[in-house]
Amino acid sequence: MTPSITLSAAPDRLPIGALLALAMTGFICIVTETLPAGLLPLISAGLAISPSMAGQMVTAYALGSVLAVIPMTIATRGWRRRNVLLLTVVGFLLFNSITALSSHYGVILVARFFAGVAAGLAWSLLAGYARRMVAPHQQGKALALAMVGTPIALSLGVPLGTWLGGLVGWRTTFGIMSALTLVLIAWVLVKVPDYPPQAAHQRMSLRTVLTTPGVRPVLAVVISWMLAHNVLYTYIAPFVAPAGLGDRVDLVLLVFGIAALGGIWVTAKLVEPLLRKTVLVSLAAFAAVSVVFGFLSSVPEVIYIGMAVWGLSFGGAATLLQTALADAAGNGADVALSLNVVAWNSAIAGSGVVGGVLLDRWGVASFPWAMVVLVGVGFAIVWGARGHGFKSGSRAAGRPAVAGH
Repeated sequence: MTPSITLSAAPDRLPIGALLALAMTGFICIVTETLPAGLLPLISAGLAISPSMAGQMVTAYALGSVLAVIPMTIATRGWRRRNVLLLTVVGFLLFNSITALSSHYGVILVARFFAGVAAGLAWSLLAGYARRMVAPHQQGKALALAMVGTPIALSLGVPLGTWLGGLVGWRTTFGIMSALTLVLIAWVLVKVPDYPPQAAHQRMSLRTVLTTPGVRPVLAVVISWMLAHNVLYTYIAPFVAPAGLGDRVDLVLLVFGIAALGGIWVTAKLVEPLLRKTVLVSLAAFAAVSVVFGFLSSVPEVIYIGMAVWGLSFGGAATLLQTALADAAGNGADVALSLNVVAWNSAIAGSGVVGGVLLDRWGVASFPWAMVVLVGVGFAIVWGARGHGFKSGSRAAGRPAVAGH
């Protein structure tokens, strides 16, 4: 099937079914990554290992994403696009099934690593795929819809996985993930249009992409913004404890997740005409919340309101940054988006280290001020990148319809 014929006949109608298939792919990426976090006691007991060893299932997944995404993206540029998407989904089916069935810790770690490889390739593909399905003036909205699975997974994935694990066991929970990928494979085959690979003469080298004006500023903002976000998100439990919310972390994160969904909806409305201003306002709102947290983090009501504003400002971050990056990279969009995966995951890993040092040396009271500094760096970069990276005005004006596939 080639639904792209239908899409071109109705260029102003978003291909909802196809975009939601991409959103489902992102949902599976995130839930597969975070699932062990809520199942650590069950996994450690089931495999007769320590919780810290079970936690390395998350580490192995992240390493697979970071180490393999660039070479895998470059290696598959000559493939038809739907075949690459199906490769990633089949990867989840295979490696989640191995995780569910194996009783050998080493085999499970290898499976988790390659599940991370599949995720890295998927993240480098999804944004460009969503953009290719629609006209230039709809690319931001399409990307926002394709990314909606991410905040849903972040807010509901761990608690849902924890609940399922307690109900049916951790192995069956991973088996359920495999069943979802079977559904997704059928969904992709029926609804997602196929596209030819990028022409050889259009393919840009990694060095060329990195030196393309605007690419490095966007990647720098990815790192600074994600570091600021994850320093607090990773250590949210100790941060909210002084407010008496140590046993309400689930509710705190639910407030964040619901607000993040609202942020995606707002971003879908603003990304086309006001991408630059939306990024600046989002960063400024996050900075303002950080300052308020710096003075009033012991007040429960402030925590809940701050989490709502934080979620609203962060929900559209992936859409905004990937849109800006793909616009800046042009024909090198796929390679640039693979660099985005590396930057994003490196920031997550770095935030664990930075947050741990802050927590040990200065306590949770230092988190908001570190966030203000990091967000301030990102704001300054966006402000200075008005020529390339975060241009003023409507992003559809003068942008390519397809950023290279």
